Amino acid sequence: MKNKNPFITIEGGEGSGKTTQSLLLKKYLEQKGYSVVLTREPGGTVLSEYIRNIILDPKSNLTSEAELFLYEAARAQHVQEFIIPFLKKGTVVICDRFTDATVAYQGYARKLNISLINKLNSTASFGIKPTITIYLDINPLKGLNKAKYLNKEFYGLQGDRIERESLNFHEDVRKGYLEQAKKYPNRIKIVKTQNSPEQTYKLIKKIIDAIL
Repeated sequence: MKNKNPFITIEGGEGSGKTTQSLLLKKYLEQKGYSVVLTREPGGTVLSEYIRNIILDPKSNLTSEAELFLYEAARAQHVQEFIIPFLKKGTVVICDRFTDATVAYQGYARKLNISLINKLNSTASFGIKPTITIYLDINPLKGLNKAKYLNKEFYGLQGDRIERESLNFHEDVRKGYLEQAKKYPNRIKIVKTQNSPEQTYKLIKKIIDAIL
């Protein structure tokens, strides 16, 4: 067994199916005998979930810099309170978004300094890096429409604060993820979303099996 308790991150733009794939992967790993926990960013702890609500609230008038620091604050709490303790127990941690998301959203889409973001990511994550990252690649317009439909009960048909950004913004997010994948090909694996979650999951399963 190559990795007894890998730290797996699932990345992707809006509507890419990260939550569904995280649940399918958790079930699969548990069937193989692993102890597994699911978490997300921003979120995963009481404080971090509170920050998540601020970030996603369409009424939050955040500057790009304030948004970045809120993400990093949520991450620092999440990593120290949740991720590190579970990894120390030998538990597999599957996280819906992590540091790559900050590079893609705040770096490429918000145009903030990526060198600064990398330093903040490293500090807030206490040096913890994913064993493997699955990037779910989806057409931004298709993903946005899907996400807004799924979240309409909470944020209306326009979506949450991030979903309300322009299509160009979300295209820049995708560009950021693809650039990260080029930079870290051994860690970040690109999975094109398929017509069904089950088809996408089969592609992810092959990647995960290779590291276990």
